[in-house]
Amino acid sequence: MTYQVSTLPNGLRVATESLPGLESVTICVTTDVGARFEREEEGGLSHLLEHMAFKGTKRRTARDIAEEMDMVGGNMNAYTSMENTVYYTRVLKNDVPLAVDMLADILQNSSFADDELARERNVILQEIAMHYDTPDDLVLDHFSETAYPAQPLGRSILGLPERVANFTQDNIFSYMREHYHAKDMVVTAAGNIEHDAFVKLVTDHFSKLGSAPRPALERGVYKGGDKRTERKLEQLHIMLGLEAVSFNDPDYYAWQVMSTLLGGGMSSRLFQEVREKRGLAYTVQSFMSSYADSGVFGIYTATGEDKAGEAIPAICGEIVKLQDGVSEPELLRAKNQIKSGLLMSRESSASIAEWIGRHLLCYGRYRSASEIVSLVDAVTAKDMQRIAGKLLSKRDSLTLTALGGVKDMPGYDAVQKKLAA
Repeated sequence: MTYQVSTLPNGLRVATESLPGLESVTICVTTDVGARFEREEEGGLSHLLEHMAFKGTKRRTARDIAEEMDMVGGNMNAYTSMENTVYYTRVLKNDVPLAVDMLADILQNSSFADDELARERNVILQEIAMHYDTPDDLVLDHFSETAYPAQPLGRSILGLPERVANFTQDNIFSYMREHYHAKDMVVTAAGNIEHDAFVKLVTDHFSKLGSAPRPALERGVYKGGDKRTERKLEQLHIMLGLEAVSFNDPDYYAWQVMSTLLGGGMSSRLFQEVREKRGLAYTVQSFMSSYADSGVFGIYTATGEDKAGEAIPAICGEIVKLQDGVSEPELLRAKNQIKSGLLMSRESSASIAEWIGRHLLCYGRYRSASEIVSLVDAVTAKDMQRIAGKLLSKRDSLTLTALGGVKDMPGYDAVQKKLAA
């Protein structure tokens, strides 16, 4: 058996998948905390904490961390999402003890020194400024904010500049004490790894992690609405979407297949209609954002401001046509896209290590590739019609956001009517 999981006395789960043909190992510490766990005044703290983890501990300076990892030719990084923060490193198999020690050090002994914090705040402020200068990123922020107004799921992971500029060392320590607990974290490894030896390493290095109750998570409540921002740009960036499902929903993979069929590749309906047939956009794509308790389906495109009156109805028309049925070949293409992406990701130890951690936190167990392939294979053409009907039944709470020259865009009510056609 290549996959194994153990639970330490403090509640920390340790899981491995052995890939003996590799010379390397990817190790991830996945935490069950992300931007949606933040109170309004804490917006951006998860992301700031992730940055600060590499800026020095009681044993290592920021330079020590960088030099030790470079000395063994490894790499180390982290990222923050709405529901998780992941710290990871990839090293050669003989350097696993160092990698575990370093991850444990930054997660239990970070100093968050004031001088490092001042520098990193400025780095993040530049990251936010760059984000604001990227229209497709910014219109997605507006989309989330409009779909989930006045709640954590609608706020940017990066936080507001005025808040980030004033976060203190005490803010970070307090947030970490509240959310970083053994039972809410998973340490995973994929590659040339032996499970029992890895469990011993983790046991020896993560003993300081305790457990404590956390505040109740604020439930995500989809609302929808209309937000248009006039800005001098070469293109009009548009996102429209409707309420979808959480990743716990039994129809989750049917929704994923529908999204892929509609706007997931060059043969998708949106690509063929909006780009290939009408020449209205270079990019048009659909996506699903699914969380533990909610979800939203969206479509993004960028077009000339004088083309919005044709592009938006064309997009709506393709959504509506799903109710008329889909052919078996296009259904098979969509399913094969999802399955191939899944199976190709299995060629990466990083993807596997992240996958295991995410599954253990989301589902309480590791769902194998074959299990997921079976769920995708089970989706039928009738499911596509049924899911399309569910999607369009939510058209009264359409989310529509745009950034650019918005004056010629169809009105919100007019777009809703196109989804009723």
